[in-house]
Amino acid sequence: MSRALVIAHRGASAREPENSLAAFRAAGTLGADGIELDIHASADGALLVHHDETIGRVHRIPHLTAQRVREFRLANGEPIPTLPEALEASGPRLQVFVEVKSLAPQFDGRLFDALDHGPNPSGYAVHSFDHRIVRRLGLARPALRRGALSSSYLIDPLAALEDAGATILWQERTMIDAALVDALHAAGMVLFAWTVDDPAEMRRLLELGVDAICSNVPDAGRQAVDSLVA
Repeated sequence: MSRALVIAHRGASAREPENSLAAFRAAGTLGADGIELDIHASADGALLVHHDETIGRVHRIPHLTAQRVREFRLANGEPIPTLPEALEASGPRLQVFVEVKSLAPQFDGRLFDALDHGPNPSGYAVHSFDHRIVRRLGLARPALRRGALSSSYLIDPLAALEDAGATILWQERTMIDAALVDALHAAGMVLFAWTVDDPAEMRRLLELGVDAICSNVPDAGRQAVDSLVA
């Protein structure tokens, strides 16, 4: 059995505020192989790392300038990071999986530029619930690894991946079974499970053969993966 990746969900978010530079720096020390993070583009095209489109339930990132967004503070006092800052904090060893929450087409080049100039360009990938964005980015940058997010059990997951131009299915953990894993692997695709924090659930999914565990507790994921392949 090949060793599954351990991906820190929004960084080491059980230890530090999610999507913070502190969470990204902590992920590697806790045994993560990679980091998952979320981005929105501001009105002036800066790529801000934040899960929700809104800040404080009122302010919408796509309608704000980068300067305005940076005035807000996370729970630890840090500003909302930019994607280049997050990549730098993640360092040259960790892979980074960028969930694109919102990105106007005119800012696609900003994303490619950030990925090209981070410390680990070959280790970066994008994914989204909006499969149209995944397809658009792939048409412009075919070599970029791409994933499609799903929270439902797809009747034809291979068709969904083909339509999006993706090779990675990011599947919600409760919607994963052996048939799905086998179908994807037979077609040369990979399956990432999200978001898995319970060690028993991690073991179940790893025994099914998922290719990655995305978790808020990467240290628990590291232990689960290592114990299975030891």
